[in-house]
Amino acid sequence: MKVAAEKTSLDVEKIREDFPILKREVNGYPLVYFDNAATSQTPVQVMNAIVDYYSNYNSNIHRGVHTLSQEATDKYEGARKKIQTHFNAAHSYEIILTSGTTHAINLVASGFSALLQEGDEILVSALEHHSNIVPWQMITEKTGAVLKVIPMDQNGELVMAEYDKLLSEKTKVVFVNHVSNALGTVNPVKEIIDKAHKVGAAVLIDGAQAAPHIKADVQAMDVDFYVASAHKMCGPTGVGVLYGKEEWLKKLPPYQGGGEMIATVTFEKTTYADLPHKFEAGTPNICGGIAFGAALDYMNAIGFDEIAAYEHELLEYATQKLLEIEGVKIYGLAKEKTAVISFNIEGIHPYDIGTIVDKLGIAVRTGHHCAQPIMDYYKIPGTVRASFSFYNTKKEIDTFIEAVKRAKAMLE
Repeated sequence: MKVAAEKTSLDVEKIREDFPILKREVNGYPLVYFDNAATSQTPVQVMNAIVDYYSNYNSNIHRGVHTLSQEATDKYEGARKKIQTHFNAAHSYEIILTSGTTHAINLVASGFSALLQEGDEILVSALEHHSNIVPWQMITEKTGAVLKVIPMDQNGELVMAEYDKLLSEKTKVVFVNHVSNALGTVNPVKEIIDKAHKVGAAVLIDGAQAAPHIKADVQAMDVDFYVASAHKMCGPTGVGVLYGKEEWLKKLPPYQGGGEMIATVTFEKTTYADLPHKFEAGTPNICGGIAFGAALDYMNAIGFDEIAAYEHELLEYATQKLLEIEGVKIYGLAKEKTAVISFNIEGIHPYDIGTIVDKLGIAVRTGHHCAQPIMDYYKIPGTVRASFSFYNTKKEIDTFIEAVKRAKAMLE
């Protein structure tokens, strides 16, 4: 099959050289990696930052006066500054380094357990990942607050008229993902934030799926909390970020106790450290934080506008090709989408499709994608999800389409 010429200015073949894993074979076929929404691949530049840390200045940070400790501290705090710059936070101390998005959400939810009262209301969207549902359900059980859901429509878009009706003076927190991991929908987060602020509610935006594709500006959004994970942005697993406005981070109590998060400790009383260390108990993932900074350097050198434009090309191309297959139904037809396609083939279980295409070297995700309420809405057990990154190609999409056709022929 002839592949359409690439419109992008990206040198994709050169970029692919930075990702060693893309050269491997799976089951005797060249790897086609379309599970980027679960975790992205890691370039050598980030791997080199990890090796450099362990080879040259592996040491604990903040508390040492010796050279290695000071070098590690400088690199780690330098990464915090890179993250601040990337998300355009006003202050570096508004950047809390966490183990990932889930940790960051739980930190905020735990903090609000001290601020919420019985009868207070918190709003969540119907498009959320479980990690942005379960922690808040746990908090409602502790506080007596009430969880209400912003509904979605058949296109996978939030029903904003219903959001308007749900907002009231009882609303204390609103939490919505920037991009749906299951459908790729880009939510109108600026509108959501502005309306929530009019009733005095705080807003947490889950940016885990947006951050690889969209350069979020937390000051322009005026968001109170924004969370993301490094491993979806070409970085390592086990590290992520919580951005919080200074005023809110000061209101929330510490999430964990231990070393580093204290100012003074006696058996009678402990006082807490200033931001950001108030929320960073114990030895952090030092190497991971440094590598997160390296990953941001790498992606910013390519350019997020360029990445977004190219990934949109891939999305349109794959959507067109999939819809040419009889029986395919795509879930999530929002006007604003990132590079995610969730689909099923009539009469065939998604797991069976995923298993067969894996035999042909193609990695996709199957199941409910930690978004069971979405699957319940569509009355399906799950979907096949293909998610793209800037190192993928249209040739890979053609290979994927042929594999799906082969799977369909085998399973009918």
